[in-house]
Amino acid sequence: MEQPTNTEPRCLACDQTSDVVPLINVKFRGQDLWICPQHLPILIHRPAQLADRLPGAENLSAADHGH
Repeated sequence: MEQPTNTEPRCLACDQTSDVVPLINVKFRGQDLWICPQHLPILIHRPAQLADRLPGAENLSAADHGH
């Protein structure tokens, strides 16, 4: 989901703005995206869950915990 430049950044998972939660900027496929710390673990461990909001996330590998 591309963040429009004329609107406030929002978490790609929960749609909250930085007025409500801290946001972390990430780049993916040349796009600036934002995610809050609460949803960062989803991006790391279960990125396919974000496929509806982050095209291509279904192809990302989950973090390997080395267990």
